[in-house]
Amino acid sequence: MLDAQSPRDRFADVESVARMLGIDGAGVRALLAEGHIRGVRIASDHAWRVDLVSVEDYLDDQAENERRVALWQQSQTASFPELWGRGNVRHPD
Repeated sequence: MLDAQSPRDRFADVESVARMLGIDGAGVRALLAEGHIRGVRIASDHAWRVDLVSVEDYLDDQAENERRVALWQQSQTASFPELWGRGNVRHPD
């Protein structure tokens, strides 16, 4: 069964998505072209309509990537006492 969500609630134009992401329309079109977000082209005006769920998924993926990078960077600065559990700890939890 199809979701009851209307297309107006499910899709947005490129300019709206650009404002949401804080980038320009060319950036949104690049994300579409690279497959990071999904969209459809409307035949009547050939304008993109972007799937908002894919934008949310993209933002979630970006946040997770940033979390992993932060953890990696933190692990690269850990001291031997932190790793071995003895001595002075530079970054106590």
